[in-house]
Amino acid sequence: MDSLGADWIGLIRHGESTGNVAREVAESAGDEVVDIPERDPDVPLSARGEEQGRALGRWFAALPDERRPDLVVCSPYRRAIDTARLTVGGHHPRARVDERLRDRELGVLDLLTTRGVALRHPEERARERRLGKFYYRPPGGESWADVALRLRSLLRDLDGRRVLLFGHELQAYLLRYLLECLPEPDLAAFARNTVVPNASVTSWRREDGVWVLEREFETDHLVEQGVEPTASEDQSTRAPEPSAR
Repeated sequence: MDSLGADWIGLIRHGESTGNVAREVAESAGDEVVDIPERDPDVPLSARGEEQGRALGRWFAALPDERRPDLVVCSPYRRAIDTARLTVGGHHPRARVDERLRDRELGVLDLLTTRGVALRHPEERARERRLGKFYYRPPGGESWADVALRLRSLLRDLDGRRVLLFGHELQAYLLRYLLECLPEPDLAAFARNTVVPNASVTSWRREDGVWVLEREFETDHLVEQGVEPTASEDQSTRAPEPSAR
């Protein structure tokens, strides 16, 4: 995408959420359903996620003026909003919330673990394997391609030179697809072998009309402050697993 007005785009994945923690517990225990009482948009940060957000805030406060964003755009989900508040609160950059940055909607697969999907919707697991993660759309939900379309729309509407986004794991992958023109098979292979850490920073700068990856999933700002990085995978990016027996 070389028609954007921005010269620099950064993405911060939200800090660890209580949903991330609950999913890891459910997956490890072999449960079928993740015990999350809130709607997905209302899931808050965990105590460790708040600590990560405060570390981001200290990192942001130390940035020189020329490296600070002139526009901040945030997902409407609480975990992203709270991460943004902890990061930029008190510095008053121009900011807005945009629903196009929300996490992927999973439809009938929402709150199901890998085992839960295999047992309750084996036909959907088979469809995902046949179509591939990028184009597979669960009933009532979205495909990665659907999320890419709304993310592409958002990027075209950006009206800042240095733009900082607060969002979700999937968007870190899809921004590589959109900005770097990463082919879909390469994107799928890359996502299969990586996890975007919570509170990590990924950024791109534009050079001669071409977007260049500047930082990839960096967590140095956490480690340097003695804050533990976490790599909790979102359900929206979880790779297919072998069917349960």
